[in-house]
Amino acid sequence: MPSFSYVWPIGLVVLSNIVYQVCAKSVPGGMSPFVSLAVTYSVGAVVSLALFFVLGGHASVTAELKKINWAPFVLGLVIVGLEVGFIYAYRAGWEVSVASIVQSAFLAIALLFVGFALYGEDLTPSKVLGVIICLVGLYFINR
Repeated sequence: MPSFSYVWPIGLVVLSNIVYQVCAKSVPGGMSPFVSLAVTYSVGAVVSLALFFVLGGHASVTAELKKINWAPFVLGLVIVGLEVGFIYAYRAGWEVSVASIVQSAFLAIALLFVGFALYGEDLTPSKVLGVIICLVGLYFINR
């Protein structure tokens, strides 16, 4: 049986993703998604810094910033793409129950190949079968 330290992060991701999808679908239709995201990231920045000081136990923010590489900058860009993509998908009429599943299936398929190409992860027959099952599922969801 997996340990709590192994399971809780995925539980947090699932719970956060549920709330995320509800919030993304609830952004007012007449509101600019970019202003909504500016508020979102402002709240996120404040909470992140507060958690750094409460849970971090690190020397200083400055010491941590000295360790920075390209990843947080690109992550900031792609998170905007994710957020805006979902907001516009919901405005275009995608259902919460379908949009998330469709993107997750395509994401799972793409990351299987990314894991193989960039990180040397195994591309096993069971993973290929999983891709086929994802594609069959997408066919049925979009019928």
